[in-house]
Amino acid sequence: MKQVLSVAEQLGPLLQAARKSAGLSQTELGVRMGISQSRVSAMELDPGSINLAQLMALCSALGLEMLLQTKERARGGQTDEAGSKQEW
Repeated sequence: MKQVLSVAEQLGPLLQAARKSAGLSQTELGVRMGISQSRVSAMELDPGSINLAQLMALCSALGLEMLLQTKERARGGQTDEAGSKQEW
């Protein structure tokens, strides 16, 4: 799964989908992370409440990784009709 996030609100549904894809309940994920089911629920419903350490722990528990990169527009890159990246 590859997902581009622009705002924190997009993170909650992504985390929930990744958890479900992994076949984990909120309780099971909480056990893996050493937190309560209610905290897992709060993280999915209010991703703005997640600190960086918690986000990294969530990613680890769900088998996700984060990649930070410059936006394509900012680098002057563009995609042609065939989907190939064109740099200038």
